Parts: sequence; structure tokens; C-alpha cells
Amino acid sequence: MPASAMIPGARDLWFLPLGGCGEIGMNLNLYGHDGAWLMVDCGITFERDSTRIRPRVQTPDPQFIVERKDALAGIVLTHAHEDHIGALPLLWERFPVPVYTTPFTAEVLRRKAAGRGGKVPSPLIECLPGEEQTIGPFDVRWLPITHSTPDTCALHIRCAAGSLLHTADWKIDRAPQVGPAFSSELFSAAGESTLDAVICDSTNAVVPGHSVSESVVRDGLLKAVTGCEGRVVVACFASNIARLHSLFYVAEKTQRYLGLLGRSLQTMHSAALSVGLLNRSKRLIETGHLGYLPKDEVLIVATGSQGEHGAALQRLAAGSHPQLELEAGDTVILSSRIIPGNEESVERLLQRFRSQGVNIIDADSAVEPVHASGHPCAEELASMYQWSRPRLAVPVHGEQRHMQANAKIARANGAAMALTGSNGDLFYLAPEPGMRRKVAAVGRLEQDEEGRLSALSNSSS
Repeated sequence: MPASAMIPGARDLWFLPLGGCGEIGMNLNLYGHDGAWLMVDCGITFERDSTRIRPRVQTPDPQFIVERKDALAGIVLTHAHEDHIGALPLLWERFPVPVYTTPFTAEVLRRKAAGRGGKVPSPLIECLPGEEQTIGPFDVRWLPITHSTPDTCALHIRCAAGSLLHTADWKIDRAPQVGPAFSSELFSAAGESTLDAVICDSTNAVVPGHSVSESVVRDGLLKAVTGCEGRVVVACFASNIARLHSLFYVAEKTQRYLGLLGRSLQTMHSAALSVGLLNRSKRLIETGHLGYLPKDEVLIVATGSQGEHGAALQRLAAGSHPQLELEAGDTVILSSRIIPGNEESVERLLQRFRSQGVNIIDADSAVEPVHASGHPCAEELASMYQWSRPRLAVPVHGEQRHMQANAKIARANGAAMALTGSNGDLFYLAPEPGMRRKVAAVGRLEQDEEGRLSALSNSSS
């Protein structure tokens, strides 16, 4: 489609996902109004190739917006997860516009870019939760929302044609351990302003009830670690700063020394310290000292909960970690969920530990909760729609079954209409809701060993 086509008018408010709609991961969203576009998030995913030791990074194919980069007013990043920011250092030079995000996400982006040899966007403008920025014809307010990484914000986006709420990834957590508690008042206030649409996370829409609070996980981890006699390794996602904060608490209460194994974990810890989201734990020691301590005084936080090759947990299972070796009677706690597609690699990892006499505690076998999802279950989605009262709901961030379940919840809780689609579909948010299928070419780019990006042959339009 030529760049001269697909120009939103002064009365139009459009939504066009290039990634993250009909799939989990690789988010790239575009909002269009009055000849301009606003990008929200620019993330990665990883190839599903069990034959390759190191899965390759994949990004959305951004060609649609590259052809219209003169109309791109700016880029907003909602939070620091790789599936929302990981592609930006690789793609930003194709559409070099200002990038806006919160301080923690900005700090993580700088460090990720340096580690991957990508470009740090410039200017990179830091916005505090609660602030508002005018970006081209869009007014964007950052609404703090709870998720499994701090400084996550939903976006209340307004323009002359209407207004919308982009939830980003979220959950309702009244005691998140790091950052402010969830505030329903923010979303009720947005609803009172009359929302044309809510673009909403669907990841856990098929799960009934309510997600678990990080405060409950903290107490569950304390009980689990207290019951262990040898060394304890807790594997979690590096970006979960609240989980790290909870493990600082657990180390203090159990009088264990704490070590951080894994470069990404150390990067996230350092970034959180630098922006004031964490205080340095008195129990934290250099990892090189862990092997000299009595076993019952050691608590380790490690990366590699998905069985990733070369991660700290995999090296511990193989007995090849340079700073620590586990023995029979030690315990590994999986404080994470298994991402679909990683089941085999995780099971191989756990079998290796079991063969050495290492005890395993995972989210399914634990007596008390040792993990909490960062996404809303059905009850939380219902509450969000009741507060925000949108005319239109557009579920994203999920496979079709998740989005269909989200749409059903939206219609049952006050949304006049709910539309589900896929990457490349154009959603009309205002003046009248509707959609057109397969308006934009979409696909994936893959990064090779030399860092070059090329289109995958199965990219579609």
C-alpha cells in the first residue's frame, strides 16, 4: 500500500496493531489521527526452533510505519518487558522520532541497547506516572498500573476526534511490594471523561477469578524457604523487581545471604537501584563468596526459569557454574510460569536437578503461592470495563481464544461493542466504531548471528 494511502483525517481515531494482536509478545501498536501516527511499544519475541541452542530474536516487520515515518509523531513505551521494548534498539533508526517512557523503562532500555549493540533512542524523554505529554495531535497521560515489572503505565490518549485507554499489561494488585498500589479511581475518572475505546490485555481472560498479589507470593516464598535445609535457588524473571524485593525480605527473615546469578538479573537490579525503586539489601553479597558459606545460609536468585541455554539455572544443573555447585538436599524453587513452547526445555532442566537429588518446588506443587501472574484474570477484566465504561472494547495481547473471552467479558460488563482481529487489521475507534481486515502488510524480521535483520519467508500481508 503506498505511503500516500491510509491517512487518518481530522475526525478519525484509528488503531492499527502490527504485532501483539492474535499472539502473546512482539507488541507494536499504532494510533492514527489527523494525518499523524503514534506508536505504542516495540517489542521482540523468540523463534520457536527446538533444534537451535540459542533461539533467534524476532521483531515485528515495521515497513508500514517506515513508509510513513514523516507522519510518526513519537513512540511511547508502557513498561520494561522485552516484548514491549526489545525491538526498539534494533529498529529505531528506521523511524528516528522522540521516545517517551517512565524512568525505570528508560534505564532498562539504555542498558539493553548497550548489551545488544543496538541504538539508544534520542531524544529519550522520561515521563513520571501521572504526567501528561502532548505528542503531535495526541495528549497522552501516563496512568500508573500494577504489573510484574515496576513503572508500568496504562495510557489515556486523547485527541480532537475522541479518547481511548490503552491498558498495556496489567493486573489489580493492592499490595505490589514495589511502586504504588492499583488505583481504580484513575480508571473510573477516565471512564467519566467518556472513552471511545479500551484496548486491553487478554493474556489471562480464560482464567476465572482474580490474580494473586505479590504480597501473597512474598509470604509463600518465606514459608517455602524456611522449610528448606540446604542451599535454596529461586528462579524468576529478571524484570520482576517486586519478586526481588520480596526475596530481600525473605533473606533477612531467614538469615540467609543472598546472591544474584545471571547478567540480566544483575542489570535489572542495578537499574532499579539507580532510579530508587530498590534499596540495596544488607544480605546481598558478591556471588564469588557463595561457595564458601554454610549451605543453610545461602539463598540464590537465578535467571533461566524457561530452561534457556547458558542461563544461570542451566549452568547450575550442568555443574558448570563458576561460582557455585548444587548438591543433594539443596532446593530449586521456580517462582515463574512456564511460557507456552518452553515446556520441554524446562522439564529437561528439572530432570537434571532431580537426578542429582536436588529438590524442586514449582508453582503447581507448592503448598503456598510462589508465583503470581502479571496479567488480569476474568474478574479483574470485568472490573476494568465497569470502571472505564468504553463504547468499544478491542482485546489484544493474546491468542484468538484469549481475545474472544476478553470480548465476551467486555460485552457483559457494559461495552456496547467488542471487536477482535489480528495484526494488520484497522480498527476505527471514532467517530463510528468498525474495522477493516488485513489493511497493512505484517510479518516478522529475524536477527542473525551478526545482528542483521531480515524478513522471514512466512511473513504475511
